[in-house]
Amino acid sequence: MLGKVYYPHGGLPPKWQDLIKAGANIGCVIGQIGFGILGDAFGRKFVYGKELILIIIATIVTISVPSYFSGHQVLLWIFICRIFLGIGIGGDYPMSATVVSDRANIHRRGTMLCFIFANQGWGSFTGSLVTIVTLSGFKHRLKNGHPHDVDKAWRVLVGLSLVPAFGTLYQRLVLPESRKFELTKDSNNNTRTSLPEAVTPKKGAGVDEKVTEVDSEASPVVRPVDAAGERHGVIASKKAHWQEFVEYFSTWNHLRVLLGSMLGWFLVDIAFYGINLNQSVVLAQIGYSGKTGDVFDQLFDVATGNIIVTALGFLPGYYVTLFLIDIVGRKKLQFMGFIMSGLFLAILAGEINHLGKGPLVACFTFMQFFFNFGANTTTFIVAAELFPTRIRATAHGISAAAGKCGAILSSLVFNQLKAKIGTSAVLWIFFGTCMLGFLSTFLIDETMGVDPDEKDEAERRAKGEIQ
Repeated sequence: MLGKVYYPHGGLPPKWQDLIKAGANIGCVIGQIGFGILGDAFGRKFVYGKELILIIIATIVTISVPSYFSGHQVLLWIFICRIFLGIGIGGDYPMSATVVSDRANIHRRGTMLCFIFANQGWGSFTGSLVTIVTLSGFKHRLKNGHPHDVDKAWRVLVGLSLVPAFGTLYQRLVLPESRKFELTKDSNNNTRTSLPEAVTPKKGAGVDEKVTEVDSEASPVVRPVDAAGERHGVIASKKAHWQEFVEYFSTWNHLRVLLGSMLGWFLVDIAFYGINLNQSVVLAQIGYSGKTGDVFDQLFDVATGNIIVTALGFLPGYYVTLFLIDIVGRKKLQFMGFIMSGLFLAILAGEINHLGKGPLVACFTFMQFFFNFGANTTTFIVAAELFPTRIRATAHGISAAAGKCGAILSSLVFNQLKAKIGTSAVLWIFFGTCMLGFLSTFLIDETMGVDPDEKDEAERRAKGEIQ
């Protein structure tokens, strides 16, 4: 849309296209790591909701760009805003994942996390649908020689995203701290007592020796409280948190799963975002290039193509995962997802210039389906389950940031590589990343039915760190 308004003859300059696509992902890396650290250091309740406030502010500033600016000035404004928008979006990854993981029943944890992640599919579908409806509202004007009304249309579209943001802000800001997180943050040298010993107080114990118990589904550990019932150590210092983080990952088995989580997410996002940030290549092949007719016809074509792709591949993949994640397990789905996505990428790479419209749509749909019924979803879930509560948000944020680095890489080099070596060769590169992703999955552990806090407590007790 920006190209139709500010660059009506040649479209957006290629370098600006790449920067606009990469802007939000650059911000995401900052937000994922930053909010992840803050979520562990200061608590989920203290941090959760702040990332949404940042998203709201960045969105409002984006649509406030003066219309009298030149094309380059507008794009620079939007690029900067998208970085801040990305920081907020990035912060949502570790915070939403840990808020759910901290509270979820261990036997339904994967389903809950998948349900949260699957909503981005509905966001993509709704966004395309709202685009179609909004363009229909401007149809008369656009068809009658007022192409600059596209400037109003894109502002309306972006502004409408504020509706669900404001709708969920209050609930985030008043969400109480999870009991599991409170129990893991003890300022008194992390002293813990196992649940069986803590359920029955010693005979004659005074008020100061009471214990606070948490559901067995939520956490296997307890800790002392004072007479007033005040919780100790909910807020840990940044220094203590970083020391705890470094000590935890100084063990190879712990570092191995973090590397596996990071690599899997990085590799899947190279292919996934490489395809989806440059979806126009596929849309052109299936007849939705947006290059024929007037301004309305072109924009409407692209919006229609996007909603077709989302409905056929995105949503079915998410919801098949939703039903099977706690039956099949995460690791098997990730293995399968990488293999099947790679298979359809190989078919597209070898035959993209020879496939008819129907076979191309089918191949692309199955590829998208297995991305979402596989590594695109499992990397988010596994990163929220591999690590104990005390360092979960930080580790999830680092894993997610690795994924976004893959997305940035794709968004910056896809168009340049396509121009130099062709679309087919780029798709072969994506096939290679899927095969490497398959290999990286061997580094992670299966997390279905596993409580990382129980494992962490057992390891620390064996080392004599806790009693």
